[in-house]
This record gives sequence, C-alpha cells and structure tokens, in this order.
Amino acid sequence: MYSIKTNKSGTRSIEVTEGHLLTIDKYQLLNGLVGSNGIVDEALLDKLKLTIRSLIVSQDGSKELLDLCIDVIYHNNMKAPGLSALITLYEEWNASKATTSLEE
Repeated sequence: MYSIKTNKSGTRSIEVTEGHLLTIDKYQLLNGLVGSNGIVDEALLDKLKLTIRSLIVSQDGSKELLDLCIDVIYHNNMKAPGLSALITLYEEWNASKATTSLEE
C-alpha cells in the first residue's frame, strides 16, 4: 500500500493500493492525460473523472473502476496536488514493475 499527499502542506493523504495501480495500468488512465505544458490542475482532474465515468458506463459498472473512483479519484481529499502525486507514484511503480520483469 502506498500513501500520496493530496495538498501542498502534506497534511492530507490518500491510500493507494497495488490494485488501484493495476487498474490505472489496465485502462491506461494516465497516459496522455498531462499536456505538453506539464501542468496538473483541477481541470485535468475533472477530465480524468469524466473519462473514468464514461469507462464505468461502458464497462457496466466494473468493480475495479468503481473501487478506484471511491477510494482515490473521487476521494474528498483528492485535488490537483494529489493527482500530481498519483501520476508520480504510477510512473515510479510502472518503472519498478518494468525493472522487475527484466530481472526475471
């Protein structure tokens, strides 16, 4: 289990599980999300929420997507800094996963 800070002062956080990261990876939710300017703001979080909402509808309420929404994306503490931390966590997790598979 991982913990991401969701505000600049670091007083609020959200717990992210391996299952959440696997769901993000399975549906490629963060690929191409951040534009060329690299800015993560509330509009980007709203875009992610709409994308996931549309996936849930098309997947007939996929449990893994619902869990990701409830636990992370729609969490009361999730704001732009939290999304930025989630993107960083996912990139680090994905890099370590790739390294592990190369070693095997």
